[in-house]
Amino acid sequence: MSFTLAIVGRPNVGKSTLFNRLVGRKLALVDDQPGVTRDLREGDAKLFDMRFTVIDTAGLEEVTDDSLQGRMRRLTERAVEMADACLFVIDGRVGVTPTDEVFADILRKKNARVFLAVNKAEGKAGDSGALEAYSLGLGEPIRISAEHGEGMDDLYRELKPLEGEFAEREAENAPLVDLDLSEEEAELDADETAHYPTAKKPLQIAVIGRPNAGKSTLINKILGYDRLLTGPEAGITRDAISVRADWQGTPIRIFDTAGMRKKARITEKLEKLSVSDGIRAVRFAEVVVVLLDVEIPFEVQDLRIADFAETEGRAVVVAVNKWDLEDEKQGKLAELKEMFDRLLPQLRGAPLVTVSAKTGRGLDRLHDAIRKAHDVWNRRIPTARLNTWLGAMTEAHPPPAPGGHRIKLRYMTQAKTRPPGFVIMCSRPDELADSYKRYLVNGLREHFDMPGTPIRLFFRSQSTKNPFKDQKFHTPSRLRKHMDGKAGISPKR
Repeated sequence: MSFTLAIVGRPNVGKSTLFNRLVGRKLALVDDQPGVTRDLREGDAKLFDMRFTVIDTAGLEEVTDDSLQGRMRRLTERAVEMADACLFVIDGRVGVTPTDEVFADILRKKNARVFLAVNKAEGKAGDSGALEAYSLGLGEPIRISAEHGEGMDDLYRELKPLEGEFAEREAENAPLVDLDLSEEEAELDADETAHYPTAKKPLQIAVIGRPNAGKSTLINKILGYDRLLTGPEAGITRDAISVRADWQGTPIRIFDTAGMRKKARITEKLEKLSVSDGIRAVRFAEVVVVLLDVEIPFEVQDLRIADFAETEGRAVVVAVNKWDLEDEKQGKLAELKEMFDRLLPQLRGAPLVTVSAKTGRGLDRLHDAIRKAHDVWNRRIPTARLNTWLGAMTEAHPPPAPGGHRIKLRYMTQAKTRPPGFVIMCSRPDELADSYKRYLVNGLREHFDMPGTPIRLFFRSQSTKNPFKDQKFHTPSRLRKHMDGKAGISPKR
């Protein structure tokens, strides 16, 4: 990526629509009501042959106190200071407002490179707004339509000089790296570290839970700075925001998701979009951290969230937040473990970690639990060990015999990882009881040390018929004469 571009402007001028247009996907939530975007969302933008990083920001408002709007404004101003350039977007249908003039002065002081874009300027309806934009003193405005993709070539011409400038700067500051590895060594190293996180393929973590459980605060503490918007209000986070970082030597990409309430309580369209965005983040993740509130743990919604993560086949780590507020820690921990084993048997053995997002205590244990869960999620077991284990399990408890016919488990192998999936060849797989399947899954967890990770068992029937029974073979004439002579039959003359 050559440079970073921050898209700023008043609420509801089309910043998120433009962001989605540049990244080529509908990543940011878009709705008619103003103030949908609250956090900073980064994406890899592509504009013709140009590649850069684009940041979608919250709408700038004339609020400077500690309210939610004030915290959103400070977060946007920080993004303006960090970005290499800013694209100030105004609404061409509305024209220049007094608020636009105030923010234009702020942008001039905080960032040297500010480009002016007039959105919704398609047709004659945007002519007056484009002419008024000259009064802001930010140069010639770029007329665009983020919804219909108009004006992208003009935006490309304005941003193109930045690409060359920052590419030269990166080349000058790039470290010299000398690698002397043979192809065989490189392939061997790739095989051994196939599932280990790297800078190019970081460990993907999603933090999910009910509203106000402390998800954004926890991620900020992991990152070491206030990257995400936090506060006492429930439901602040709306978008599923992903942030890259290096956490105790582990390259990670961590997703902050919106709080998930009971489905019956979700009535607004925007909240439905937020929950859908969080579900999509879970499907992209490798490890899911289910964050609970120590004061009200394992509510019905918590159980549904944890079960959803297991159903999606993700490695699960359960974290109990606000542990610094608990006085009777030993008794509470024993109670939590008992509730966990009783209410979530499908996640038996999954890590249960107590943390404090406010003070940072327990984050080292959370890191270790996530790494272990990820390793187990990627584990592969040799076929020989699996079949030895299967023989011992069936000998200890033979499969049931429905209708007096014993079900035979003949062969077992691991078909996949992420999560671990196993195939067992057997007779009459449809008649095998679910209780015996659970017996095998629990045995796999215990014997091969795979606590918490989802395990998939697939049972397939294996035919015992002779495959050559109905086939006819052609015997060569020379061999047929030899066989006839052995049998004492004189060949025909």
